[in-house]
Amino acid sequence: MRKLDVLVAGSTGYIGVQLIKILIKHKNVNIKFLCGKSSIGKKISYFDKSLNSKKLPKITKFDKEYLVDVDLVFTALPNGEAQEISKLLLSKNTLIDLAADFRLNKATEYLKWYKIKHKAKYNIKESIYALPEIIGSKVKKYKIIGCPGCYPTSILLPLIPLIKKRSIQSNNIIIDSKSGYSGAGRGVHKKYKNKNLYESLSAYGVGFHRHNSEIDQELKIHANSKVNFTFTPHLTPMFRGILSSIYLDLKSGFTISNIQKILKKFHNKNKFVKILPIDSLLSTNDVINTNNCLISVCNTKFKNKIIILSVIDNLIKGGAGQAVQNMNAKYNFKYYEGFRWEYWF
Repeated sequence: MRKLDVLVAGSTGYIGVQLIKILIKHKNVNIKFLCGKSSIGKKISYFDKSLNSKKLPKITKFDKEYLVDVDLVFTALPNGEAQEISKLLLSKNTLIDLAADFRLNKATEYLKWYKIKHKAKYNIKESIYALPEIIGSKVKKYKIIGCPGCYPTSILLPLIPLIKKRSIQSNNIIIDSKSGYSGAGRGVHKKYKNKNLYESLSAYGVGFHRHNSEIDQELKIHANSKVNFTFTPHLTPMFRGILSSIYLDLKSGFTISNIQKILKKFHNKNKFVKILPIDSLLSTNDVINTNNCLISVCNTKFKNKIIILSVIDNLIKGGAGQAVQNMNAKYNFKYYEGFRWEYWF
């Protein structure tokens, strides 16, 4: 089988580097171009010494002429830039975006939350919001694949199965999420220069974080009605990882055991999602450098209330890993292709 020729735009960011680490182990992929802006002419090993393969190309400026020579384009760029590339795609090209350009189904919502006018409105209908465990093989029908944000990944994997089964109250879901600072990209130290990233815990985006938009969109789709939730993200003094604590009220007739069974049945074939025994306490350390999402359903002192814990590595399962999962589904590769043993338990 001929290998896919791949271009990675935004190759030097934290997620771009992580993506390359997976792709170089993928037997069906040939990395044809690595693109950047301030890093033109450098080797990718400048940003990560483990990427010292002589087969990897030097970083160049993106050129639309490259699209003639590739099948697939990964974009890990600032919001708005993948939209421009999407307008240049040839019939042979697929675009997998790891930023927010094709996460929202309406251009008006994109403008509302990202304060940027969408530059490729007509391509939104050609795209799909692709959380792999939810969308699966549907990505095959689409030319543009939008990967979810890291916070929504940790939140939607446990919530969508429960919303679909109408097992939880949908009028007051509380979501408390904590992330490593790598989620803010390489510019994190400039962005938060007045905060001590290494010794402090900070709430931010309270009530209005951009990821509210895609959480709201996807929950509404699967509930067929409005879902009311409050989402508060926090920046923690660690490099990578996300832990989401989700506070839920059960509907009448449902118990914590029912919730556990619903999640286990839904994710039975989703090998990267692990439903742990009830009341398991989770740590981000359980998933660092893996493509796993661990989920634990926990009791509270109230019989009709539960807490769900969900942990992922934001750079892999919340970013590069699920982008590769979507590629594997799109091209009929084995779901685990590219994921070495260290990306598993």
